[in-house]
Amino acid sequence: MKRALLSCHRPITLARYSSITKKTPSEVTTKNAEFDEVTHTGQAWDQADYRLQRFDISKKQINPNIAMHLVAQSPPKDCGDKRVVYCDGGHAALGHPRVFINLVGLFCILIYHRFY
Repeated sequence: MKRALLSCHRPITLARYSSITKKTPSEVTTKNAEFDEVTHTGQAWDQADYRLQRFDISKKQINPNIAMHLVAQSPPKDCGDKRVVYCDGGHAALGHPRVFINLVGLFCILIYHRFY
């Protein structure tokens, strides 16, 4: 059985072709360094960084909607004298559960509404 399996086995060679040629780290200096777009965590890498190898086939996609900017854009809601409020996301059919919020924390963690 083993001989039959070994006779059918062909060596597999994989080659990955990329149309993007990147500079080597020795070719990058402080004068010619080009950085990619900054991510939500503040990361930006130069064109010879090894972490960019996962973007050989397609370009890196960055979402410009950063959560802390979205929280700052929504106006806070008045809660009166209540210590505990709830956020239901507008409608239960939208998939947001009713979240009870102790006003020690100042916003709902699911849809980022601020309370005061």
